[in-house]
Amino acid sequence: MEFRRIFDTIPDQFDRWRPRYCAQAFADIAQEAHLGPGAAALEIGPGTGQATEPILRTGCDYLGVELGEHLAARMREKFAGYPNFSLVCGDFLEQDLGAERFDLVLSAATIQWMDEKDAFPRCYALLKPGGVLAMLRLTPDYRTPNPALYDRIQEVYAAHFRPREVYTRRFVYENAAQYGFVGVETREYVHSRVLDAEGCVAYLGTHCDHITLEEPDRTAFFEGIRRAVCEAGDRIEYRDRVRLTLARRPR
Repeated sequence: MEFRRIFDTIPDQFDRWRPRYCAQAFADIAQEAHLGPGAAALEIGPGTGQATEPILRTGCDYLGVELGEHLAARMREKFAGYPNFSLVCGDFLEQDLGAERFDLVLSAATIQWMDEKDAFPRCYALLKPGGVLAMLRLTPDYRTPNPALYDRIQEVYAAHFRPREVYTRRFVYENAAQYGFVGVETREYVHSRVLDAEGCVAYLGTHCDHITLEEPDRTAFFEGIRRAVCEAGDRIEYRDRVRLTLARRPR
């Protein structure tokens, strides 16, 4: 199974445990794209909506294009109460959106599943003149706040992390400038979250390559992680670095 489709096998776990982004990043996106009633936003592969509600709350007309049918079903259930919410289930690169154009195209850890030569021109074509492409991603750091626990967890990885498929994709967000976008810049934000052992195991279980672990390594790996966090006081802190790359279609 393609990595970009594997999250559709765990919609409930994905919805509960994938980390959210930070309020300041969404405030910056809304300001840059002038979101509000009358504006239009398109989100690429929203999953179960980790980045969706702050956009909906601006009052803009929101459209999501989600590849996974189970993820899409979860999205429709969560956001049915928003009259400005709509969603189609399909491939962003192939979905026919007609003549509709948007003030914002948003990717929250999604655009990297595509090749830039396909993704950037598609986003550019869907934006209104002056519209904004906003690309969020999150890097979790648990080494800095928990150095001893980090070392113990690395021992578990060395002993038992043998995924069936290895995540190797790389995507250079700043390359948007090579496809006609202007004003390309990246902003960073840091915020923390704390998980117990069960939460840590559940969160790691939403990583694409972790999902592909097979027995006997799967049980040994997750039991090793659970034990390491329990022995560290049943607490692990993540300092999440959120990066937001903004790019604009010229007016």
